Amino acid sequence: MANNYFSFKQFIIYQDRCAFKVGTDGVLLGAYAAVSGAGRILDIGTGTGLIALMLAQRCNAIITAIEPDLESFSQACLNFEGSKWKNRINAQNSSLQNFFPGDDKFDLIITNPPYFADSLKNPDPGKAAARHNFMLGNDELLTGVKRLLSEEGKFQIILPYAEGNVFIAAATGFGLYCNDILKIKPLPASDIRRMILTFITHRQKATEKFLTIEHGNRHEFTEEYINLTKDFYLKF
Repeated sequence: MANNYFSFKQFIIYQDRCAFKVGTDGVLLGAYAAVSGAGRILDIGTGTGLIALMLAQRCNAIITAIEPDLESFSQACLNFEGSKWKNRINAQNSSLQNFFPGDDKFDLIITNPPYFADSLKNPDPGKAAARHNFMLGNDELLTGVKRLLSEEGKFQIILPYAEGNVFIAAATGFGLYCNDILKIKPLPASDIRRMILTFITHRQKATEKFLTIEHGNRHEFTEEYINLTKDFYLKF
């Protein structure tokens, strides 16, 4: 059974009411996110609230975290309330499609989205919604990001390799252009499993970077992974 909570250096994530628990994808995205200069940040599908809390630890921005699932939203609110940054995080029980903050635009929009479009759906409705994109497809996500992103803002997302390449191509149709790609491998000999993609509103040649999580032996982490996540994980 998964733990009901996950302790980080500066906050605790309670997760017993959330469909999906703290995972490496969320930690990687939260640690890599381009927070420099961001005054307003939007976290789409905050889940446990992990990424919003990581970003609050890393910068002084005002963060809005939206989550359509009521149970996950309620738990994220408790996690925010228990943190030292509760006054800078605004949680809303809303889908992206129904989120209309007036004239406000965001300097950074970030998401660890549902992405298993063609795989067998989980029989648990909460887990299915959290990990399949039938509730938030690429077009709906990109439409929402385009509507809410400031002219000089950045949009960041973590996806599996194949889905990431499809997403890059789809984003150009919405005037969003990938300018930074972090390609992630679990082991040196592994294929690329994940990509963190950064999009901006004007064309620019994409910079590619690489990150390997572990050496050949399990739980022997690379220096680059430790350096990226050491401000959060208790073990580093």
